[in-house]
Amino acid sequence: MQNKQKITILDFGGQYNQLIARRVREMGVYCEILPYTKPMSEWKDASLKGVILTGGPNSVYADGAPRLGSELFEMGVPVLGICYGMHLINFLSGSQVVSAEVSEYGRTELNVDSGVLFEGVSNPTSVFMSHTDYIPSAPAGFTVNAYTESCPVAAFSDESKGMYGVQFHPEVNHTLEGRTILKNFVFNICQCDAGYKLEDQIEKMIADVRAQVGDGKVVAALSGGVDSSVASVIADRALSKGQLTCVFVDHGMMRYKEAEQVMQTYHENLGLNIIHVNAEDRFLDALKGVTEPEQKRKIIGETFVRVFEEEARKIDAQFLLQGTIYPDIIESGINGSATIKSHHNVGGMPKESMFQQEQLVEPLKYLFKDEVRYAGESLGIPHDMLWRQPFPGPGLAVRCIGELRKERLDLLRLCDWIYRDEIAKAGLSESIWQYFAVLTGVKTVGVMGDDRTYADCIALRAVITEDAMTAEVAEIPYPVLNRIVLRIIGECPGVNRVVYDITSKPPGTIEWE
Repeated sequence: MQNKQKITILDFGGQYNQLIARRVREMGVYCEILPYTKPMSEWKDASLKGVILTGGPNSVYADGAPRLGSELFEMGVPVLGICYGMHLINFLSGSQVVSAEVSEYGRTELNVDSGVLFEGVSNPTSVFMSHTDYIPSAPAGFTVNAYTESCPVAAFSDESKGMYGVQFHPEVNHTLEGRTILKNFVFNICQCDAGYKLEDQIEKMIADVRAQVGDGKVVAALSGGVDSSVASVIADRALSKGQLTCVFVDHGMMRYKEAEQVMQTYHENLGLNIIHVNAEDRFLDALKGVTEPEQKRKIIGETFVRVFEEEARKIDAQFLLQGTIYPDIIESGINGSATIKSHHNVGGMPKESMFQQEQLVEPLKYLFKDEVRYAGESLGIPHDMLWRQPFPGPGLAVRCIGELRKERLDLLRLCDWIYRDEIAKAGLSESIWQYFAVLTGVKTVGVMGDDRTYADCIALRAVITEDAMTAEVAEIPYPVLNRIVLRIIGECPGVNRVVYDITSKPPGTIEWE
C-alpha cells in the first residue's frame, strides 16, 4: 500500500511500542514500526515525515545496550525520543544518563515550562512515568521543557535540529494529555496531513492473506472470541470456497455453555465452515499436576497446535490461522521486549510443528482490541458478537490458580456465570471492558450455619480499557457487588469468601496468570 506520508517508529524493545503506532494511526497518519537495527537506506524515503524512538528495558550507558550512531542526527526529519529514546538522544549528544536515586513509576505531576511539543497542554499535567534512569542535565543546545519533583529533565528539545525528548510515556492513557503532545509532534512539528484510514488496512489484510495462502488450505483456530472471529471473517473474504476450515477446540476450560453458543452463533450468523473438536480429557491429562502459570500456558499452546495439526492433516491444509493481536506479541516478549506472560498462540507455539512461521496466518497481529472491533464492524460482524466478553485462549486455565482439575473448573465456571449474569442484569455489560471470576487457590476460615468452614476464596476482576495495554478498575456499584457475593456464596458449594481485585494495569495484568 502506497502512503504519501508516514511516521517511522524505531523499536528498542519497550512494552508500549505498538501503542505509539496506534495513537499515530488514530490521528489518520500512516506509521510503521521497524527494529532499530534496520538500515536507514531501507526506510528513509520521500514519504518520511518524522521518526519516533521508543522506550525499552535497557540502560543506554550499559555495555551492549541498543543504540544508533551518528545517523540519529542525519534523519532529515524531526525526531521524538520517548523514555529510552530520549536517553539515547541525550547520550549521543554527549550528556550523562545515570541511575536515578528515586525511580518514578505511575502517574506523576509534570511541570511544563515551554516548547511547541506542549502547546495546549495544562501546567501542571499528569503523565505516566516508568523509569529507573534519568537525565540530570540537558545537553548543550537543548532547552528543558518540563520537569518533575524527582526528574530535572522530563522533556527537552533542540528545535533547530528537530530533536525532542520526553521521559514519560505520552502514548498511554495514564498520561492525561498524551494525545495532545503526540498530535503536536505529528501535525505541528512534522507537518503531517490526516489521510490514513483503518478501512484501507482491512483491504490490505484481505489482500495479504490471499497472497500468503495462494491456492492452499487453511485451518482457523476459532475460539469464539472477538479476535479469532474477525481473523476468520477476513480469511473467509480472502479465500475461495473450500480453502478455509474453522476448528473450534473445546478444551474443557470454556465458560458456562460457551461451546454450544459458539457453534450456534457461527453457523447462524457468519456461515463459516466450522467443526467442533471435544478435547477436554486430552488437555486436562496434559495439565495434570501442573501449577506454574508459564508452564500451563505453554502446555495449552502446544496441545492446541497438536489438535490443529491433526485436523489439518485430515484436509491437507498447509496453513494455521490465528487471531493473534499485538498485545499478545508484546507480552510474550517478541522483538526484544520483556516477557510479561506467554500467550498460548505466541509463546506457546512448539518449536517442532508442521506449521512454521511462514505458515502462520495472523492478519490482526498489528492491531489492538478496539481496532479489531472496529474492523469487525466494517466487515459486518454482528454487534453482539464483537462486544462479547474477551476470553483468553487458555480459557479458565489462567483464572484457576493451581492445578486444573475438572471439579475446580466446574466451580469456577459457576461462579463466573453468576458474576456475568448479574453484571448483564445491571446493564453494565458494555460499559465494563472485561469482568470475570478467579479461583484463587486460597482457603479461608468462615462461619456458615453456625459452623466453622474452611473453603475457597473467589476473586472478582473488572477493568476498563481501550487497548488492553493499560487498564483501570471498574467501579461496580456496591448493591450489584453485594448481589453477586450473596449469590456466589449461596449457590456455589465450597466458597465462603469473595474479594474484589482493585489493581490497575500496570502494575498488575488484566488476567491473574
